Amino acid sequence: MTYHLRLHSDQRAAAERAHAVHADNCPVYRTIRSCVDVTTLLEMEDIATTSDDAQA
Repeated sequence: MTYHLRLHSDQRAAAERAHAVHADNCPVYRTIRSCVDVTTLLEMEDIATTSDDAQA
């Protein structure tokens, strides 16, 4: 599975942490992991910060 995320650059670390642990917390993955080899890839694209974002 490939996850495609569009996010602000300051959110990258949180996305990487979530990706690192999500499989072990996914009920579907835990059910099929003994019979299906599942791999994941995280692709991230930065969203440009606008002046509105900086004020929020």
